[in-house]
This record gives sequence, C-alpha cells and structure tokens, in this order.
Amino acid sequence: MTADASNSTDASITDVPARQRFEARSPAGEVVGFTAYQRDGDVVAMTHTEVDDAYEGQGVASRLVRVALDQMRVQGLQIDPQCPYVAGWIERHPEYQDLVARS
Repeated sequence: MTADASNSTDASITDVPARQRFEARSPAGEVVGFTAYQRDGDVVAMTHTEVDDAYEGQGVASRLVRVALDQMRVQGLQIDPQCPYVAGWIERHPEYQDLVARS
C-alpha cells in the first residue's frame, strides 16, 4: 500500500463485512490500514493487522483495533486474538481482556 500520510489523524474506521476486515481510510478514500477477521458464530478470530508504511507510528493500527473491539463488544461477540498486534494491544489494554474467548 502507498498513500499520502498528511491527514492520518482524520482516517475513518469502517467494518467491511464482505472483505472480513475493518478498514482505515484517508479523507481521500484510500485504504491506509486494516485489521482482518474471520467470524465463526459468536467468536471472531482477529487474524492480521496492517498499516501503510506512510501511516506507521501514527496510531492507525491502535484505532483500528479499538474500534473493532468496541463494535464486537456491542454485538456481544468474543474474540480470538490470533494477530500478534491485536494480542499485544489487548495485553496493554486490560479493559478489553473480557472479550477474549476462553476455551
């Protein structure tokens, strides 16, 4: 991915179920990051998070994960944090640990 990072703080986060991912889009509509998932009943496996190099270090991945988890909480879903970034994010934000599916 390549993009102009001039307005990274204005990136909007949207769930795109057809692509099984949450996308961060620049004000110009370019996808600048995403966190992918696979849903199986009430458990959502968070499988991969990626941010365009031009947006690295600007909080895009963190916003993606927070928005995704907030929406999953509202829907009463549990998550399986297979993506290392998501797993680490949850470790740093213990208020989200209740969403992790217990086997």
